[in-house]
This record gives sequence, C-alpha cells and structure tokens, in this order.
Amino acid sequence: MDQIVKHIIEKDPEQRAFHQAVQEVMATVEPVLDRNLEYRKQAILERITEPERVIIFRVPWMDDEGQVHVNRGFRVEMNSALGPYKGGLRFHPSVNLGIMKFLAFEQVFKNSLTTLAMGGGKGGSDFDPKGKSDTEVMHFCQSFMTELYRHIGPDTDVPAGDIGVGAREIGFLFGMYKRLKNEFTGVLTGKSLNWGGSLIRPEATGYGAVYFAAEMLATRSATLEGKTCLVSGSGNVAQFTVEKILELGGKVITMSDSSGYILDEQGLDADKLAFVKHLKNVRRGRILEYARQYRDAVYTPVDPGLKHNPLWDHKADCAMPCATENEINSQDAANLIKNGVQLVCEGANMPSTPEAIDIFLDHKLLYAPGKAANAGGVAVSGLEMAQNSMRLSWPRQEVDNRLKQIMKSIHKTCLDAAEDYGVRGNYVAGANIAGFVKVVNAMLDQGLV
Repeated sequence: MDQIVKHIIEKDPEQRAFHQAVQEVMATVEPVLDRNLEYRKQAILERITEPERVIIFRVPWMDDEGQVHVNRGFRVEMNSALGPYKGGLRFHPSVNLGIMKFLAFEQVFKNSLTTLAMGGGKGGSDFDPKGKSDTEVMHFCQSFMTELYRHIGPDTDVPAGDIGVGAREIGFLFGMYKRLKNEFTGVLTGKSLNWGGSLIRPEATGYGAVYFAAEMLATRSATLEGKTCLVSGSGNVAQFTVEKILELGGKVITMSDSSGYILDEQGLDADKLAFVKHLKNVRRGRILEYARQYRDAVYTPVDPGLKHNPLWDHKADCAMPCATENEINSQDAANLIKNGVQLVCEGANMPSTPEAIDIFLDHKLLYAPGKAANAGGVAVSGLEMAQNSMRLSWPRQEVDNRLKQIMKSIHKTCLDAAEDYGVRGNYVAGANIAGFVKVVNAMLDQGLV
C-alpha cells in the first residue's frame, strides 16, 4: 500500500488534493485486500487510481470590451465500471488537474454508494464567473462546450453543476451542445425545470446531507429538533442544508462565504434564509450584507492565512461544512469538540483534513464523510437522467421520497460494511469499503480494460 501511494506521489508530486483522497481510501481498504488476494494480483489499486481518460483544453473567450481571454478546461473521466461517467463541472480560479482528479476519484465511490448506474468523473475550468456579466459567462460556456461536446453524451459522460456552475451556466452549456450535436438529450443534469430538469435537484445535496445526519442521530435515539447547528458556505448546498435543518426543528447560527462569516445567535428563519438566497442567487452579493440587514448578527472577516477558521469556534450540537475542501483542520476539529459538537456531517467534498478526521474518530463523534453524506446531489442527478430517458417528469414528493430512501440506504450500507470489517460505527471506513468493493468487483467482471 505504501509503495503504491509513494509511486502516485512521485508520478504527480504537485497533485496534493488527489494524494490526500487516495491516502484516505487506502487507509481503510487494506482489510478488503487481505480478504481478497485476487484484488492485489489484478493490480486493482493501481488501476482504480489512474483515470481512464483525461481531457485538457484551452478555452478562448471575449469579454464585453472585446478583450480576448484564455482559460484552461478539464474533464477527468475516472471510472466507468458502473455506468457513464457522472460528476460536476466546477468554474473557479483554484481549479487544476490535481483538484479535478481528487474530485473525480471521490465521485467514483460516492456514485457507487447511491446504488444507481453511474461511473465517476469531474471537470471544470479556472474561469471565475464572479463579477462577469451574463453575456461574458455565456461566451465562456459556449467556448468551453465547443471542445467538451466531443467527449460527453447521455451514455458516455453526463456532467452536472458544481461550484460556479448553476442553472445559468448549465443552460448556456446545454444550448451550445444541442446546437453542435443537433440533438436534445439528457447530456447534462441540473437543467431548468421547463426543459428537462428534475424537481428537488437544486435542494438535493443539502437535503440529502441533513437526511443522512438525521439517520446518524437516530442511531443514538436523537433527532435534529432543538439542535444548534453551525453551517459553512452560503451557496446552493448550504442554503438547502439550512432549509432542511429548520424544517426538522433545528437552529442554524452561522453561514459564510470566501470573505468571512456571520453569527446570528437568534438563529436563521425562513425570512432570513430567503434574504440569503436572493443575496447569493440573484444579486450575487457577499454574506457581509446579512449583518447589515439583521443588526443582531455579527460579521467576522476571515483571513485565508489564519491557521484556523473561527466559524467553528462557537457552541453547537452539530456542524455541517458546506463550503469547500480542507476547511476544517486539526485546530478547528479540537474547537468543535471543545464547544460540544457531537455530529459532523459533510455537505462539501473532503472539507476535513486527515488530522481533523482522526480527531473526530478518536472522540467517537458521529462523523459522516462527504462521499456518503453529500451523495444526495448526484443521486437526484441520476434520477434526472432516468426521467430524461423516459421523457417524463416525476412530482416533487416522489423525487424527495426517492432521495430520502437513497440516503437511508447509503447510511445502512456504510454501517453494514463497517460492521463486517470490525470497525463498527466508523462511517469513513464503511463508505470507502462499500464503494470500493462494488466498483472493484464490476471492474474485474469486465476484464483487463
């Protein structure tokens, strides 16, 4: 195992996020390899950590002043053993090949846990949609799709949205795909409702994370009612995480963006959340404005150079990181425990560092890794694919019920796998083992490809 990790690091030394994701999985699946020697003989670890295909391309586009810009586009098609590649597109300055490989690798196991027929992939660009006009975003998306369309399709690779890619961007991308291919197919998910989208899709990641948290609490005969929760982020995932927590009787006192966070000791309510949605989704403003609107709230700017995030240093029962990777380090984890947090459920992808995860597990917290807890988004994307294939649309309640059942199933799968391998209650090991075994067995069934 150590030799394989060493080889991966030596081959691509700059891809630290990918190394972290691989090491986290490797640390938990060694007992699986010991039980199944054929996995080692078939070099399954070497195969599953190498993408089936990586596409990198330039994206030239013109701004409103006529100036030409060039960004870089990516699509990592990681593993198709269980179905077409499935995973989001991220538009953010931090995007690089290592980030895309990390996200694609995580996506493989997350998609496996949903029980739906989906492989794993991820893509995006270092383009930043913030501060751009609708026309500039459209020009970029159209240019991006003129290359990406060659590599995707409803039975090949089905991208979705992610950070920086919402309904607006999906619409522009789909319009160009349709024009280039001369066909209307379910090649993208996260579409608007009136042309092939699914009800509950915008809510799915946040709702799913809360459903998973509720299942975890139920193992200790508890519920979210009356629980105080810390939520990071203020985008799509965070908004609907807050919405579902409020619906289940919990209290949310924080939200954030890249500049800082707000603390509202009174707790958010439906009206305050509606303000955040309009602020972020329509006006594309900063969370600072929440504290200007609601005088009881306190805004704290956060310096990226700080060794910890003060958002996690408040008394609460539950923490739900919904912003970005590695936003909780070992000091943050210690602060959460010191302040009484008993549950950490990840709405973002890999928001906790390995050191933070070790602290959560050592203190027996209810800790759910993102590949299990935030699988609701891709699960409903899979349901959107099914609806597109049948040319129909399911009602809201049906989709929500299916989402609940999928999250309940993922929770049970994680617990059962952990129990089977002697690490009872360890959701990290359970998620990794269950996802890994399903993908690996499919790979072996399909031969050396």
